[in-house]
Amino acid sequence: MNSFKKMEEFGNRTAVYAERKYSYSEMLEIADAICGKVGERTLVFCLCSNNKESLFGYVGFIRGGVVPVLLDASIHIDRLRRLINLYKPTYIWASSENQDLVKVMDSSFVFGDYTLFRCPTFFQHDLHEDLALLLTTSGSTGSPKFVRLSYENIFKNAESIAKYLDINADDRPITTLPMNYSYGLSIINSHFICGATIIVTDASVMKKEFWDLCREQGVTTFGGVPFVYEMLNRLKFEEFNLPSLKKLTQAGGKLSETLSRKFAKVCNQRGIQFFSMYGQTEATARMAYLPCEKSLDKAGSIGIAIPGGELILQDDNGNKITAPNVIGELIYKGANVSLGYAGSLFDLSKKDENNGILRTGDMAYFDQDGYFFISGRIKRMIKVYGNRISLDEVEGFLNEHGHDCICAGTDDQMVIYTLKEDYVQIKKLLKEKLNLKGFKIIRIKEIPRNHFGKILYSELPKYG
Repeated sequence: MNSFKKMEEFGNRTAVYAERKYSYSEMLEIADAICGKVGERTLVFCLCSNNKESLFGYVGFIRGGVVPVLLDASIHIDRLRRLINLYKPTYIWASSENQDLVKVMDSSFVFGDYTLFRCPTFFQHDLHEDLALLLTTSGSTGSPKFVRLSYENIFKNAESIAKYLDINADDRPITTLPMNYSYGLSIINSHFICGATIIVTDASVMKKEFWDLCREQGVTTFGGVPFVYEMLNRLKFEEFNLPSLKKLTQAGGKLSETLSRKFAKVCNQRGIQFFSMYGQTEATARMAYLPCEKSLDKAGSIGIAIPGGELILQDDNGNKITAPNVIGELIYKGANVSLGYAGSLFDLSKKDENNGILRTGDMAYFDQDGYFFISGRIKRMIKVYGNRISLDEVEGFLNEHGHDCICAGTDDQMVIYTLKEDYVQIKKLLKEKLNLKGFKIIRIKEIPRNHFGKILYSELPKYG
């Protein structure tokens, strides 16, 4: 199942706007030429930015049965070398100005600002026939672990997303997220299979040029992680004049209930559909969505399973939970569940290890209407004086009460990292409202985050 092979039918429709228009026919001609230089089913590293070169290379490789590994173009050379040693790609599709590659590799094809670099050592990969793509697990910056995705995973998920978002050929999304990130890539996949036009930019939502491009190109849709919505809130998004905007999507972590409500209200007033969504790279991208008409009524919920998927809860004994408001582990079933992980090239021949079932690692409950709510991560649970505490719940509670802080810790030692001198108020709040003991408060200058805005708890200053 490779839906990119059917893209010819969109012909002269505009596929991409990147300084100028590229029709589907023109994009496919370039994409197939890039892949044609690889010439066989093998492994290629793609160092991606939000540009036409990365996009066309990706489309070409998927269409031609070459397996791309999508990596951030700004990857540190030491990490890149480590990954090259572990996976031995045949080619690297990257910026022609990447001096680390120019010095050691020959150029075999050039398009725009990108070069197809041939790696000096050739390795014959044993790739499973279903393997289509490798993506990093979100948040892992130093890990060589990739998620193995099949053609069915990619396109079943894209079709499901297109269905519940009602995507059509007139949609014009703009790139706000890295395409090597599963959420950013799902926006590309779900729009390309519908013949839509993707507006490609590397500009941040904090830049005037981003909003000028939105207005000039009649952008209808964009997506963001919670960090993007926090920035939009600071920019006073409610005052923006964006007459073409029809749809906003949010995923990549839990948006605070306050901001969820605020954006739902603003969107309702402006005739914009606002969708909160939930997913993991291990499920290609999306597993659940909150229908836009429920965005206020069920603010804070991840919603219901995507078309073709199923969400269930299990208790500690592995029994299915059937009553509302009972917390258990969230399990997802669907055709978009990945084949498994890879730690090196020797894992690329492995069969499907998940069989369509993903244990998400999230704790959740559903309400009396069947809408799901995440209560925290299994790994973000600690015991303090024998009481089980969700670090995510405490964090959310403090944020809702106006404290810009995050929580970490181990059993019998919870640590609250705050950006302000608000120790006294935090202490009072936790003791009076949550009856918590055994915590420490540390002030930090900024919250460490990765490119996607996700918090890097491992990089917080140590305590003790």
